[in-house]
Amino acid sequence: MNTSYVWWAVAIYIIISLFIAFLSRSGKQNDMVSYFLGDRKLGGIVSALSYSATTYSAFMLVGLAGLTYSGGVGALGFELIYLMGVSLIAFFGPRFWVVGKKYGYVTPSEMLGDRYQDKRVAVIVALTSCLFLIPYSAVQLTGVGYLLSGLTNNEITFSTGVLIATIMAILFSYIAGIRSVAWTDSLQAIFMIITSTVVVLVLINGLGGFSSFFQTLETEHPASLAVPGNGFFNIFTFIGMTLPWMFFSLSNPQVSQRLFMPSSLKNLKIMILGFMIFGLIYTLVAIFWGFSATIMFPNLDNVDMATPLILSSDLVPPILGVIVMVGIMAAAISTIDSILLTLASVFAKDVYGNLRKRPTDRMQLQIGKFVIPVIAIIAYLFAEMELSIIVLLSVASSAGLIIAVPAIFGTFFWKRGTAAGVLASVGVTGVIVIFLEAFQWKPLGLASGVWGIILSTIIFIGVSFVTKAPEEKAEEFLTTVKVALQKERKNN
Repeated sequence: MNTSYVWWAVAIYIIISLFIAFLSRSGKQNDMVSYFLGDRKLGGIVSALSYSATTYSAFMLVGLAGLTYSGGVGALGFELIYLMGVSLIAFFGPRFWVVGKKYGYVTPSEMLGDRYQDKRVAVIVALTSCLFLIPYSAVQLTGVGYLLSGLTNNEITFSTGVLIATIMAILFSYIAGIRSVAWTDSLQAIFMIITSTVVVLVLINGLGGFSSFFQTLETEHPASLAVPGNGFFNIFTFIGMTLPWMFFSLSNPQVSQRLFMPSSLKNLKIMILGFMIFGLIYTLVAIFWGFSATIMFPNLDNVDMATPLILSSDLVPPILGVIVMVGIMAAAISTIDSILLTLASVFAKDVYGNLRKRPTDRMQLQIGKFVIPVIAIIAYLFAEMELSIIVLLSVASSAGLIIAVPAIFGTFFWKRGTAAGVLASVGVTGVIVIFLEAFQWKPLGLASGVWGIILSTIIFIGVSFVTKAPEEKAEEFLTTVKVALQKERKNN
């Protein structure tokens, strides 16, 4: 692909996105709630589009397409299980929103610290989030690097692509906090779903239509339409990858924090429904991209190059290829800037805020803004290492974050849960997951994410039974949620 086309497209994207980000500035973002939660006033459509752009990042059209290339139709099952897991948000989302509004929570870890009546809970969950989200942040930057270098035959280097994405994520985060991110996300979500769908239709038409497309797969690549097919998706691999992904919407704080932002429960429901519709369409698009690459470019050494090769192929008109490239790049940046804001807020609110005596809201906001570029630089350095394939790094990050899920369940559904149980389950299991990932060990054939959820659940329950629970706060939580949801049902 002509490199000048790519540079022009990147420049136009930057100008338009920055313009929209500046337009989103409304009032003064001079406190934690306004900067990191948009004053809890986001509408349903904007919330849905922003949630979609934040969740479906470089993982999809680069990572999931590559996973389809590697493992065939099993990748569809993997991603559909994630969509099934989103049903957890339909169940937990209203509860997050109710307590967030009543108690003024800014971060999910702050919510856990208050529910279990121990600041140390907020600190350890916040630090765990920072630790395991850095690789996922780097995944987004890596996706942009591969995309730009692959499309231009390395005339735009991998490092240049990563640097551009890092700078843009920092700028979007700084301009107006989550408000600018939400509005640019909305533009990017609409842009990427339309353009990527058009490319799928162009590819299938160029490969002879749907009938010929699947006939070619069946005759030339039969393993891609079967499970385990070529052996990639054996039962242990499938469970190890899908289990952390199923709990992604609860375990990943950059996603669960979005549950505090809609202006009403009605808008929260619109957000969830819109996201699920978007997710189903985008999943099918990514799977078809992977199948197309299987037909067009067999025997790739790096499966993450499948998407760049498709966009620079003769079947895709150059202008369309460049437009879609911008959509993928925008999706990756939308995820990294959301992660930057979330990690900045959890560090400022739950680490700095709890380790320092009586910090003001303004001080916490300044600390949050200060650490945004610091986190971005760490992610940039991590991305420069070019570690393994994107989808596996994403799953590894979710495997580390899954250890907080039992504590989240206990927050709303188990009065007997204790702070000691949370500290033990997150602390001990976090070390075990890091150890398993570092040495790539799979005891009994099970991946780190499976052990993470099993061990954290056992430890949380066991330690909670032998320690004292904050029953008064637990009862208050349950009553608050029950009353609010009953009121909502009556109003509807």
